[in-house]
Amino acid sequence: MTVEIKNDIEIARETKLKPIKEIANGLNLLEEELEPYGHYKAKVSLDLMERLSEKPDGKVILVTAINPTPAGEGKSTVTVGLGQALQKLGKNAMVAMREPSLGPTMGLKGGAAGGGYSQVLPMEEINLHFTGDIHAITTANNALSAFIDNHIHQGNELKIDSRRIVWKRVVDMNDRALRNVIVGLGGPVQGVPREDGFDITVASEIMAVLCLATDLNDLKQRLAKMVVAYNIDKQPVTVSDLGVQGALTLLLKDALKPNLVQTIEHTPALVHGGPFANIAHGCNSVVATKMAQKLSDFVVTEAGFGADLGAEKFFNIKARLAEIEPEAVVIVATVRALKMHGGAAKQDLHKENLKALQAGFHNLKKHIETIQAIGLPFVVSINRFATDTEEELEALQKLCSENNYTHAVTEVWEKGGLGGIDLAEQLLHGIDNSNASFTPLYDVNEPIVDKIDKIAKIVYGAEGVTFTEKAKKQIEQFQSLGWNNMPICMAKTPFSLSDDPTKQGRPTNFTITVRELKPSIGAGFIVALTGDVLTMPGLPKKPAALQMDVDESGNVYGLF
Repeated sequence: MTVEIKNDIEIARETKLKPIKEIANGLNLLEEELEPYGHYKAKVSLDLMERLSEKPDGKVILVTAINPTPAGEGKSTVTVGLGQALQKLGKNAMVAMREPSLGPTMGLKGGAAGGGYSQVLPMEEINLHFTGDIHAITTANNALSAFIDNHIHQGNELKIDSRRIVWKRVVDMNDRALRNVIVGLGGPVQGVPREDGFDITVASEIMAVLCLATDLNDLKQRLAKMVVAYNIDKQPVTVSDLGVQGALTLLLKDALKPNLVQTIEHTPALVHGGPFANIAHGCNSVVATKMAQKLSDFVVTEAGFGADLGAEKFFNIKARLAEIEPEAVVIVATVRALKMHGGAAKQDLHKENLKALQAGFHNLKKHIETIQAIGLPFVVSINRFATDTEEELEALQKLCSENNYTHAVTEVWEKGGLGGIDLAEQLLHGIDNSNASFTPLYDVNEPIVDKIDKIAKIVYGAEGVTFTEKAKKQIEQFQSLGWNNMPICMAKTPFSLSDDPTKQGRPTNFTITVRELKPSIGAGFIVALTGDVLTMPGLPKKPAALQMDVDESGNVYGLF
């Protein structure tokens, strides 16, 4: 007899949610601090932070992973499951995650709210328009584009060089046809013709600014510093020069407030902000993480893609700028993904392959070395899939034991919090018995070249870094403008430790090529673009959207 396995949306639909006010009451929120958006989601006022300013901060646990593969890793699922497991152990825990972008939801991912019995709910709304935060960022970003073009049309008092406008329009969808466009056609009354382009919304600097701002005043100051263009003398033109930072802040005032929802087991969760980790810093908002620290004793958060991207940026950008001291790290790995890193083909993953597993284990080892360099205790979460054989699971556990890696087999997709009890206990033991201290990889006052070199060598395992002539000139320019004392945000493929997505496992004898640098002065970091990373993705041949639908009663299908 075959057992029918329910999919994520079926499991979500069968869950009886608690009213969001009941979740808020469990957190001791005041009535005026909660702004409900329907029955099951709400925004939380930033006034809460002042009321709880004297309360000790909860411990922050970061969930990261190996380099992602088409086999699946389940980082968000483990994040949710760990939060639920900590609550089952009697701990006051919360989850803090990013909001999904419609681009990958409709493209490859099909959703990003966890899975199985470890989801944040209501998953349909979280995966679609949610509370409108990303739409607010889209509007603010494109309003700024309109202000720039209008300024030029109305006489160009700032002498903006239309060939050197670096601010792009955005849309929250994978749309390769918009990467390069011409605006202003149609004659004098239609504006000044120029080249432009679109990024995906989550790559907008405004998304990064919103996620790193601590309050409305900080948001406004960061927006004012954003560089949008250069003038005819090649000097930067900022939002402050245009005088529109107030208008942009107005458009974002509600989006800055974190969104309160719940997991499938009613663990409270703040889902807020969603910068990509391959082209931005890949972490949920600072205000959500710090708010969760005030509302709970343990905050389980995640960073995008593998430890070479999201985790590295969490440590060196978010934690540094927000003065967050993380306590421990969970590194998610699966037998399936490690076999792919070891050379196994996707269509053969159901077959036992201990040789490929052992070869792929080196990818996990490299990510662990990165966490060890940061100086934090960690636990390897072996996220179990139904196709894993007992021999494969035993082999992976043996490899972890031989290297003295604390590890736990996790079954949170199938069992919810119960499937993460061992992981939670191992983690708590590591926190209680650790004398490690969090140490960023580099000093922000080091030269730009040295900071990039450290990331490439320590995190990626590269032999060094090659800079194009364009990148070299930009580094000189940034130094002359006083932009060199900032963290680095590496834009790199998530699929490899190198800048070549085809090199899986643990590549050796390679260098990283930095082709271009971009100043994100409002966010407070310098972006270094490597390889062929795109700030506007494209849809696959068969987008996940082809499976999505809604019936006459409004029930959603196809999200996963």
